[in-house]
Amino acid sequence: MIDRLDRLARRQLNLATYHQLATAGIPSGTITGRARPGGPWQRLLPRVYLLQTGPPTRHQRALSAVLYAAAPSTDPLAGTTAALTGGAALTLLGVRGASATPVDVLVNAPRTVTNKGYVRTLSTRRWPPTITVSGIPSTRPIRAAADFAARTDDADTLRSVLASVVQSGWCHPVDLHQELRSARALANPAVRDAASELLAGVRSIAEGQARDALSSAAIPDPLWNPRLFTVEGEFLATPDGYWPEAGVVLEIDSAEYHYSREGWQATLRRRLRLESHGLLVVSATPAMVRDTPGQVIAAIRAMLNLGQARREPLRLVVRAQSQGRLW
Repeated sequence: MIDRLDRLARRQLNLATYHQLATAGIPSGTITGRARPGGPWQRLLPRVYLLQTGPPTRHQRALSAVLYAAAPSTDPLAGTTAALTGGAALTLLGVRGASATPVDVLVNAPRTVTNKGYVRTLSTRRWPPTITVSGIPSTRPIRAAADFAARTDDADTLRSVLASVVQSGWCHPVDLHQELRSARALANPAVRDAASELLAGVRSIAEGQARDALSSAAIPDPLWNPRLFTVEGEFLATPDGYWPEAGVVLEIDSAEYHYSREGWQATLRRRLRLESHGLLVVSATPAMVRDTPGQVIAAIRAMLNLGQARREPLRLVVRAQSQGRLW
C-alpha cells in the first residue's frame, strides 16, 4: 500500500483523488483523518487531496483541477476526460497576460462537472488532441487560446494574449482564426477584431492601438511586422509598420525591452541602419500611441508626405504578412 501510494504521489505532483487512495488500499476513515485541520494531508477540492502540509504550488493547483474534473475510473493524466485549457494552460506555457485563475478545465461531454472553488469547467463535444505540460494534461496552445478568448471580454487583454500566442510561435494566425471560428468565439466583436489584426500582421496591443488610430485618421494600413532586406539580401530589420510606397517606418519601442543601455543602443543602431538606407523613421512608445495618438499620427502623416515626394523609389526587398500569407 505504501509503495503504491508513493508511486502515485510522485506521478501526480503529490496529489491524489479519493478514488485513487481507496484503490490503493487506504481506508475511508484514514483519508478523512489525515485531511483534518493540522493533519499531514489537505483537501484542496472535493475528492482531491494534497499529500503534504505546505501550500500548493501553481502547478499543483492546476493539476488538482484536472483531477477534480476527470472521470474517477480513468487515468486523469491521460487527458481523455479532462484537460487544462484557457488562461491556466497558456500560463504554464509562459504566455504573457493570461490569467491562471480561475483554472479552466475542459471536460469531455456528455459529462458535466460543477464549478468549484478556483475550478471553472467547460463541457465540450469537440474534444481536442491533448499534450502534457509539466506533468499536467492540457489542450494545445491553439485550443487553449480559443477557450480563453471565448471567456474574455476585455479587448486589450484579448489583443495581448492572442498576439503572444502567435508571436511565441505556438500557432499561425490563419489556424488560430479557424479555431476561434470553430469555438464560435468570433461572435464577440473584441475577439473578431483581435483575430483580424493578427491576420493583418499586428502582434501587440500598441500595434493594435496604432492601427485603430490610423483607421480613424484615414491613413492606409502599413505592412505590419514585415522583414526588410537590401537587394543584395542583407537583412535590415523587422519594423512594427512599413509603408513601402513612401519608405516610411513606424517603430513602437517599449521601455520594458529597451530600458537597459544595451537595449537602447541596439534600438539606435537599428534606426541608423534603416535611415542609412533612406527610410524615414517615426519612433513612439506604447504610452504615446495610447495617450497622444494625434501627435503620432501627425508625425506619420508628415513623413508620408516627405516619402511620397521622393523622385526615385527605395530599392528594398520586403517579405511581409498579408492575411496570414507571406509574399
